[in-house]
Amino acid sequence: MNIVLSNDVLSKPEAFMDAFIVILVVFGVLFIMNILITLSGKFFQSLSANKKQAPAATEAPAAVAPAAAAAPEEEFSSGTLKLKGCDEKTAAMIMAIVSDNTGIPLSELVFKSITLVEEK
Repeated sequence: MNIVLSNDVLSKPEAFMDAFIVILVVFGVLFIMNILITLSGKFFQSLSANKKQAPAATEAPAAVAPAAAAAPEEEFSSGTLKLKGCDEKTAAMIMAIVSDNTGIPLSELVFKSITLVEEK
């Protein structure tokens, strides 16, 4: 086994040049990673935007009470709501009360129908 010991020491300008090159390589790699992450983020955002727009165009609009209507950019539908003997204002109030009493956000509830029950 041959062990070679070297007493060669870099001069200050050579050491600074080596350090500068190493720092340049590290920041270059970080810059390239930043570009790749930014591009991949934009790519996945465009995919999710296309995915959200496609189902919205094919779904039939649901009967939604005016108080429960979402902003235009947040419009979504989970089906249709059938009102039987009940107006939209009353249905919206019932939906809000159910959401409040159960603690479930209104956007996560699905109402199929609301029927007015006559008292005897």
